[in-house]
Amino acid sequence: MTNLLFVCSRNQWRSPTAEAIWRRRPGFAARSAGTSPNARKPISPVDIHWADVIFVMERKHLNRLQAEFSRLLEHKRLHVLDIPDDYHYMDPELVDILNDLVASCLAV
Repeated sequence: MTNLLFVCSRNQWRSPTAEAIWRRRPGFAARSAGTSPNARKPISPVDIHWADVIFVMERKHLNRLQAEFSRLLEHKRLHVLDIPDDYHYMDPELVDILNDLVASCLAV
């Protein structure tokens, strides 16, 4: 089982969509969190420890994670997906983008 953590700002649309898609895939467990203190589910050290692979939606999310959790991230696989905050939860275009980008990063 590979644990995937998806991160955006407020954990409202992009990362919960990714979690919903990838937790259904055999061989994967998925969680999502946000970098903002006002996120629906703010990211915590527990999330980072749990994750085998961390996907952030934008570079600014990676920068925030590195500023707050640099030591915890030292041996983690991290990917910046470069998905702008232009989509709503389960938007069909967002679903297609997430399926393609995450699959290519995981080589599945």
